[in-house]
Amino acid sequence: MRNLWHIFRVMMQGEAKALRRGLLLAALVLIMGGALLGLSGWFIVAASAAGLAGVGAVFDVFRPSAMVRFLAITRTATRYGERVLTHDATLRALARLRVALLSALSLRSHERLIRLRGAQALNRILADVDALDGVPLRLFVPLIAGGVTQLLALVILSWLVAPSVALAVFAIYTLGGFAVLLWGMSRARTPSRRAEAAAQAFRSRFIDLITTREDLAVYGQLPRQLDDAQHAEDRRQAAATVTDFRERQAGAALMVVSALAGAAALWIGGTLAEAGEITPARAAIGFFTALALMETVAPLRRAVAEIGRMIGAARRVNEQMRTPSEPVPTHVPDGPLALHFKDVSFARGEARAVISGFNLSLMPGDWVALQGASGVGKSTVLLLAAGAIRPLSGQVLLADQPVVSCLPGLVTLVGQRSALIQGAVAENLRLAAPEADDAALWAALTAVALDGVIRGKGGLETRLGPRGSGLSGGESRRLVLARAVLRRPQVLLLDEPTEGLDHATAERVLRGIRAALPHAAVLMAAHRIEEQGAADRVLHLQRGQVGSQVSDTTGEITGEITDKITGK
Repeated sequence: MRNLWHIFRVMMQGEAKALRRGLLLAALVLIMGGALLGLSGWFIVAASAAGLAGVGAVFDVFRPSAMVRFLAITRTATRYGERVLTHDATLRALARLRVALLSALSLRSHERLIRLRGAQALNRILADVDALDGVPLRLFVPLIAGGVTQLLALVILSWLVAPSVALAVFAIYTLGGFAVLLWGMSRARTPSRRAEAAAQAFRSRFIDLITTREDLAVYGQLPRQLDDAQHAEDRRQAAATVTDFRERQAGAALMVVSALAGAAALWIGGTLAEAGEITPARAAIGFFTALALMETVAPLRRAVAEIGRMIGAARRVNEQMRTPSEPVPTHVPDGPLALHFKDVSFARGEARAVISGFNLSLMPGDWVALQGASGVGKSTVLLLAAGAIRPLSGQVLLADQPVVSCLPGLVTLVGQRSALIQGAVAENLRLAAPEADDAALWAALTAVALDGVIRGKGGLETRLGPRGSGLSGGESRRLVLARAVLRRPQVLLLDEPTEGLDHATAERVLRGIRAALPHAAVLMAAHRIEEQGAADRVLHLQRGQVGSQVSDTTGEITGEITDKITGK
């Protein structure tokens, strides 16, 4: 319950005023419900007694009947207002919580981010947060409003009926309600948690199925993935059936509590009326109010059914929110923004060093290509240069400051995968520069030779599908490069930037980037001759170290650092 209470407090922080108003209206609804039924019971019994006594003609029926109508109409309007306020506040709080959770995930270190599966992250942001809508709506707001109503009923029944009736009703509802809540939670928590786990497993499998369906079909694994998804859905339905049964059991138990409270009020009130201590009409107030107070514990039925789901979601969300995030660097170095590697080494865990004793200086305007076989550490060098990972020893400096402490916008890394979102081309580009106008977007597209393609597809408002579907591999690659150009970094890191492009297009793209960013230092992981040919220097890596042999510029680059020969 501690995690649930923490989530409720977080939700209250942003929507405190609306939730307090909704809580007040929720309590008023319950109070008016008790008053309505209690008044109706008193009215019926008092009118009957007046008729039997022969004074029915002088009995005032107008004011009680007017009050009954007033309570009925006002209660309906108050219920509507309570629903609007609490649901609107809850949805707003969930939206804020979802953004906060996404921010916490995005501030993770690179090492933690790459271990987070996309489907799992989506479940955390969507399913877990959605599960928390019941925290205010079905748990704390009903509990607080019900508790306030029970205390008020205790005072009013003690005044209008008798303290013994009030105490009996209060004790039965309070003790019985909490007993049912605890019993139901213990019975429903496990199946509710299993249902949510199965639902999240189904979502993850379904997302994986959609995003990798082509590969699954090619390798003949599509039926197996479908079976896995169906198995998860079967488990969810089985657990949901058990949860529904537990909910019905809790509902039946709450009805028993209500019946006991009504019976106690009727028996004690009848005894007192028979002894002449109170009138039958006042005894009726206690009985009918006891029946009406069933509404104070009725919402616990839904809470019991969803408690396991809410507890699990609250625990996971709290863990994500409390996990220390990497601090956001804000330092801007003084002087020319040159990139320096000084005796840098890097290894993952206890494995052999990927990079050992690496040294490099990259001045503004320099283009350096890293060449070597797969796995020698080219991408690792780029990650070190971006500050995404920290060296085991040595320093990576931007000017005179560690790159990890510098403002992220100074260095831009374009990885091997083209990361695009569903939406317009302009929306993808403006991820890098939200304030950029259309002219700047077209200039960036022109720099990577993509402007003609985008115009042919409908312009900047051309809609892309999930992960940028609608563009070919080479077009997606160029759109990502255009986004990097739009950011105008001081240091640009490119991991195989022309992969998927033909020779002529690759050369145009590299020339365009150089023209668009003439003062940027560019470091590339280069496999292709076009990339190596565009560089001022080519650095050959062998087993995590700089090679020692130099060759010509025919593409067989094996030397330590070679100056590009351009007709000399």
